[in-house]
Amino acid sequence: MSLNSSIEWTDATWNPVRGCVKISPGCKHCYAETFAERFRGVKGHPYEQGFDLRLVPEKLTEPFSWRSPKLVFVNSMSDLFQTGVPDDYAEAVSRVMAMANWHTYQVLTKRSERLLELLSGRLRFAAEQENIWWGVSVEDRKHGLPRVDHLRRAPAKVRFLSIEPLLEDLGEIDLSGITWVIVGGESGPGARPMKREWVVSIRKQCRDQRVPFFFKQWGGVRKAKNGRLLDGRTYDEYPQRVLRPVPERADCIAWAAEFGKSFHACAFAVG
Repeated sequence: MSLNSSIEWTDATWNPVRGCVKISPGCKHCYAETFAERFRGVKGHPYEQGFDLRLVPEKLTEPFSWRSPKLVFVNSMSDLFQTGVPDDYAEAVSRVMAMANWHTYQVLTKRSERLLELLSGRLRFAAEQENIWWGVSVEDRKHGLPRVDHLRRAPAKVRFLSIEPLLEDLGEIDLSGITWVIVGGESGPGARPMKREWVVSIRKQCRDQRVPFFFKQWGGVRKAKNGRLLDGRTYDEYPQRVLRPVPERADCIAWAAEFGKSFHACAFAVG
């Protein structure tokens, strides 16, 4: 886990799944893949297998050990709802989030159809948790906007959009049922440009529909130079969080052990 994440809209990252497969234009310059592939073949490194999909069950109980409430980006280096992740494993991750409910979790996916299916069925218990925020990535009209409809149909308490990288003008967006919107441009080598008017349009729609708006970055090859000011100010708006105290350490240890007993018999394997 990274306790001091460089991602502007979260505190920490938690990766019980590693690796992913590209499925849309938003994946073209995936930062996670670029990072992971640097270490392919490095013996003993967490990304010795590069960006190949890998389940990491030894990471499942990590949230029980953190001694202060965190805003946690779940699977920053993967996608919980990709087809290779078994339903049993998606449930295991969700059970931890529901049990360790003094943290707030941000789960982001491009596989919105599977998110809708599981949150409407097997993961309904997790969909109803106020401390678990469910989100979809939106990069363009063709691939991104249909995900918003899937998310809206899911029985989630908190729904958010990560509109990054924003690759074109999205036009009018129906934000009904959406709790939070993040917008950002692509960064790094080969970064595709984002126009100001695209961002301003989304900001206005968030204002009109009373949805918190977070502007992450302009991006570009030199991300730091371009910064994250929009019309001279930063936008760091969030949904309201439910804050709970962290239980005693002994209780957390006991709950982690209880969880381990519940799932130790499951033979998790990539599908």
